[in-house]
Amino acid sequence: AAASKMAAVWSMSRRFIIRSYNPFVNSVRRGFSSCIDPSDGLTDEQKEFQKVAFDFAANEMAPHMAEWDQKEIFPVKTMQKAAQLGFGGIYVSPDVGGSGLSRLDTSVIFEALSTGCVSTTAYISIHNMCAWMIDTFGSDEQRHKFCPDLCTMEKFASYCLTEPGSGSDAASLLTSAQQSGDHYVLNGSKAFISGGGEADVYVVMCRTGGQGPKGISCLLVEKGSPGLSFGKKEKKVGWNSQPTRAVIFEDCVVPVENLLGEEGQGFSIAMKGLNGGRINIASCSLGAAHACVHLARDHLLVRKQFGESLSNNQFLQFKLAEMATRLMASRLLVREAATALQQNRANAVSLCSMAKLFATDECFNICNQALQMHGGYGYLKDYAVQQFVRDIRVHQILEGTNEVMRMIISRNLLTES
Repeated sequence: AAASKMAAVWSMSRRFIIRSYNPFVNSVRRGFSSCIDPSDGLTDEQKEFQKVAFDFAANEMAPHMAEWDQKEIFPVKTMQKAAQLGFGGIYVSPDVGGSGLSRLDTSVIFEALSTGCVSTTAYISIHNMCAWMIDTFGSDEQRHKFCPDLCTMEKFASYCLTEPGSGSDAASLLTSAQQSGDHYVLNGSKAFISGGGEADVYVVMCRTGGQGPKGISCLLVEKGSPGLSFGKKEKKVGWNSQPTRAVIFEDCVVPVENLLGEEGQGFSIAMKGLNGGRINIASCSLGAAHACVHLARDHLLVRKQFGESLSNNQFLQFKLAEMATRLMASRLLVREAATALQQNRANAVSLCSMAKLFATDECFNICNQALQMHGGYGYLKDYAVQQFVRDIRVHQILEGTNEVMRMIISRNLLTES
């Protein structure tokens, strides 16, 4: 069954598999530093599409990563190429154009893609989350209207929960939607929206009822809707290959048939989307950390100080060993959480929070240590390590801050069974 779901992907991917990897990916596939081999424990099928994702990252993303960052280019054509391989709707149902893969499969793919460009992969992960929300909670008409174009990435999606006055306290959001005949009238604004202004579909959490989470609903707002506008493009430390803008609703008219699920279900939909989003963003951090361990390793082998290679310095050897160990611990936790979410285990929400907390913290520390090992060179934009550091710093903030992750985990531990 899994093979049939991915038949189209394999036919598209053969031309990528036969191409040789760039030096970085070649070194990964040869198995040096085999103790952090990301293919360990995977099925043959998972290893196959992991190879496709690594090769796409090496050939289609990594050569352009710095340019996309410095010129703030949203690489539409490259993402559409990724969608041809099935990466536009990885865990969306096949009947609406998705690949129908598992959460673990998705994590493996996003980790591999992030070795080529974290920022672009992170946007693809948000897009996938939105497509899954429509596929899971939408009517049959909504699924067939929106999902096929999202899965090919002919159209892009953005997730709209955060507001200027409600970040971690998402249940206090103020954006309102009042029904008037066959449409809703939407007023308010959303902040820090990835893809804002470029996306075609906005998955918007808004208040249709009273205060608190039960008064929140979810509307699909299409680009071009009357009353929809956007703020200025934000200037960010990282994530520069994806635009970030405020999304503004001023008497914005949205058809009633664009209500996702039922009124009052929006907060639940948002949180269920975020459980997967946390796994996705943690997986992007894994890819950055994996790349940085290899970059640090290569630098230690070629750089000499005090007459000998840095690789002979025991302090740096131990640091590299710690980085590798933290990477493996993070990867194992993320993959366990992905499996728990797929199986709908009772502890899935807590495990997703643990994975997001641990992996984004540890992987940032790994990348930052790799930069330190490069010395002054690490601070130059000619070296990729600094971009990995900048791009994954925000992972500790979005999809629920890591402080909120601690709240979720502790509440689970302190609540009586």
